Amino acid sequence: MNKIIGFIGCGNMAKAMIGGLIRSNLIAPERIIVSAKTKGTLEKVEKDYGINVTLDNKKVATESDYLILAVKPYMHELVLEEIKNEIEERVIVITIAAGISIDYMKKNLGKDILVVKAMPNTPAMVGEGVTALSFDDRIIDEGMREEIISIFNSFGRTEILDENLMDGFTALCGSSPAYVYMMIEAMADGGVLQGIPRKQAYKMAAQAVLGAAKMVLDTEIHPGELKDNVCSPKGTTIEAVAKLEEMGFRSAIIEAMRVCAEKSKKSVNSEK
Repeated sequence: MNKIIGFIGCGNMAKAMIGGLIRSNLIAPERIIVSAKTKGTLEKVEKDYGINVTLDNKKVATESDYLILAVKPYMHELVLEEIKNEIEERVIVITIAAGISIDYMKKNLGKDILVVKAMPNTPAMVGEGVTALSFDDRIIDEGMREEIISIFNSFGRTEILDENLMDGFTALCGSSPAYVYMMIEAMADGGVLQGIPRKQAYKMAAQAVLGAAKMVLDTEIHPGELKDNVCSPKGTTIEAVAKLEEMGFRSAIIEAMRVCAEKSKKSVNSEK
């Protein structure tokens, strides 16, 4: 990619994205420019990634072809006011903040800039993220779309969603790592109960979850069929599955996702 990618803000997600972009060889480090509030942050990312850094948000806005706002939702209004006069119409502005809509971005930019809403989840930090992208209706060029998708594919997988489905994505992918961590912790506790040392139990539980997820992705076999393949008649696994059903395992997850999506919708409305 011969474009300039700029980041305003350099927290964990921005660093995950920068690392993914460089590791994938999608873009040379010298074609990335980042701004942050402190010199200490910038010195570290400059050393770690060999990218261009500045304390000046306007400089990033002026030089970027793809401008990624990696700041907290409450900071968007202030940052957009600061940079709106520096952004040329050729620039694609991408927000990765929850609760910030494409319409909100356009309203606060005060001009008809092309905008993308992106929602990467935290496993992006280890190159296994999943990102939902919603495109401005005017981004119809397939080459441009593919280039934007390639940015987010550099640290995981990407799915295109209508913007009105983003709250569902938050429940399904944005918040779900927390559910999975709880399951891994519970699995490890069960292993410890059976006498397995805790450190080993965490590693084995995490690998079991990783392997099961990879089976779903790589084989494309329905998860229910994969579950059936493990459950022998009168065997140990079906005994465990029956207990999970009895204890409401599925309904607990579905309900957790429902309240998560509802909370996300309320948060979006409060931003408006």
